[in-house]
Amino acid sequence: MVIKKKPARTCMACNEQKEKQQLLRIVKSKDGIIEVDLTGKKNGRGAYICKNEDCLNKIIKSKRLEHIFEQEISSEVYESLRGVIIGK
Repeated sequence: MVIKKKPARTCMACNEQKEKQQLLRIVKSKDGIIEVDLTGKKNGRGAYICKNEDCLNKIIKSKRLEHIFEQEISSEVYESLRGVIIGK
């Protein structure tokens, strides 16, 4: 019997490694559009964050997303992230 490993990713705020399904994916498309990827399958550069407000506040304060995606992040992106995290 072969046991299949579940994919793990690292939260960009707290650096904890968790299963991919436990994290929220933020993706930057080739057009430079940044959005929340609820399916985890959209094309583009992805970054992961825990589904809690503490980690969200850390990336907002440190501008971590801006460093990862190498562009300015609009407040709409952060608000949509907050809505998904609070509404979980």
